[in-house]
Amino acid sequence: MDLNPDSSVIEHKAQLIEYLASGCKTPEDFRLGAEQEWFLYTGTAYQPTFYDGPDPSIRTLLEGMTGLGWQPIEENGNLIALSRGACGITLEPGGQFEFVGSALENAHQTRAEIQAFCRELESLAGELGLSLLALGHQPKHSRRELPWMPKERYRVMRSYMPSRGDLGLDMMQRTCATQVTADFSNEADMVKKFRVALALQPIVVALFANSPFKDGRVGECLSHRSAVWGDTDSDRCGSLPFVFQNGMGFERYVDWALDVPMYFVIRNRQFIDASGLSFRDFMKGRLSVLPGQLPMVSDWANHLSTVFPQVRLKQFLEFRGADAGDAVNRLPALVALWAGLLYDSQSLAAAWDRIQDWAVDERLELESNVARSGFATPFRKGTLQDLALWMLELSRDGLERRGICDEAGSTESQYLQPLQQAAESGQTFADQLIQNFSTQWHKNMDIALPAMCKETFS
Repeated sequence: MDLNPDSSVIEHKAQLIEYLASGCKTPEDFRLGAEQEWFLYTGTAYQPTFYDGPDPSIRTLLEGMTGLGWQPIEENGNLIALSRGACGITLEPGGQFEFVGSALENAHQTRAEIQAFCRELESLAGELGLSLLALGHQPKHSRRELPWMPKERYRVMRSYMPSRGDLGLDMMQRTCATQVTADFSNEADMVKKFRVALALQPIVVALFANSPFKDGRVGECLSHRSAVWGDTDSDRCGSLPFVFQNGMGFERYVDWALDVPMYFVIRNRQFIDASGLSFRDFMKGRLSVLPGQLPMVSDWANHLSTVFPQVRLKQFLEFRGADAGDAVNRLPALVALWAGLLYDSQSLAAAWDRIQDWAVDERLELESNVARSGFATPFRKGTLQDLALWMLELSRDGLERRGICDEAGSTESQYLQPLQQAAESGQTFADQLIQNFSTQWHKNMDIALPAMCKETFS
C-alpha cells in the first residue's frame, strides 16, 4: 500500500541508504511475491466497469469481497483497497483489479494461492455479472471510454503525466501487468541480481507478450503494454544504464531516485501535490508545498513507489517486464523463472557470465525492438528466441537443484512448460491471439473480447 506508518524524520542520506539495505535477508528467509492485474467488464455488452454508478460496479465487487473475509481500506470515504492476512487487492487508475499475493517460499505455493483466489473472484464476479480479462493492454476501448479511480495518488499523476511523455495516461488506464518480487542477501548480491534481471527483461517481455490489440484491431506490437511504457516518463522508467556501471550499490540507486521528480506528499491522509519538485530540496526543508518540513521515512517509501524502471529496488527487487495473462499458469511460471535464475547460485553466476559483456547499446536495442518483434528480435548472430531458450534452460537447472517438490514429487520446473512451448515454437502468446483473431474470431473484437474473458479463468 502507499501509506507507511514510519514517521521517523530523515535528516541524512545515510538513512535513505539504510532503508534499502534493511531489506537484506539470509537465503533461508528469501521469499517470492507475485501480483496480477485484470481488466473488468460489465454485462453481456462487455463495457468497461466504472467505480460507481449502475450496478455492477467496482465498488460493488469490492463490497462483495468483504463478505469473504477481506478487510476494507478507504480513502476519503471511498472503498479503494482490501486486505486479508498478507494479501491485498488494489485498484489501478483505470479500474484494473489487482491481486497482491503474500511472500511465499516457492512457485507451488504461488500456484495454490492464485488458484484459490481466482476461484473466489470468478464466482463473485459471475454472480454480479462482471467479466475479467488478463491481457497486457486494453484491446478495444479508448482512454475516454475508461473510468478513473477515486484515489488522490492518481489525481496527481493524471495531471503530471502528460508533461513527461505521450503515453503516460495510456499506461495508467490501458495496461495490465504481472509482477514478481525477490530478495537479496547483501549489497553485492543485490547488484548482481539487479544487473541480471535488468539485462534479461526484454526476454521476459517476449516470453509473456500478451497484448497485440489496440482500439479493437491487431496493432503494430506483440506487447503494446511494453511499448506504452517506453513513452511514459524517461525520468522514472526504462532500463537504468547506471546499474551496470562501476560503483553501483544502494547509494547509487538512492542518488538516482533522489533526482527523480516527486509526485506527492501525504500528510494527515491527504495527498499534497508535489509533482515535479525535488526530494533533495525536501531533505533541506525547502519543499515549496511544505516549507520548513523535513521528510519522514514514509515519504521516502512513497517516493520509491513512484519510480517505474523495468526492475525496481525497494527493500526487495521487483521485476516489471511481463504482460498480464492466464494467472493460474503464467503467474507461477514467472515466479519459477526468477526463482530458478536468482535463488540458485550456479544459475545466477552463469547468467551473469553471459550478460556482463552486453553493451549498453545492445541492451537498449533489445528493449526498444522486442515489443514489436518478440522472439524474432535480432541479437548478435542470433535472435531473442535463442536467448529465451537459454534463459529457460538456466532457470530449469536452478529449479532442479532447488529440488522443492509438490505432493506429486514434481519440482517447480513444471511451471516453465508454457514458456518452453512458446519459446520452442517461436510464437508468443500474442501471436496465438492474433491467429485466433484472424480465424475463429473473424477479425471481430466483439467476438474476441467475450472469448478472451471466458478463457481468463479456464
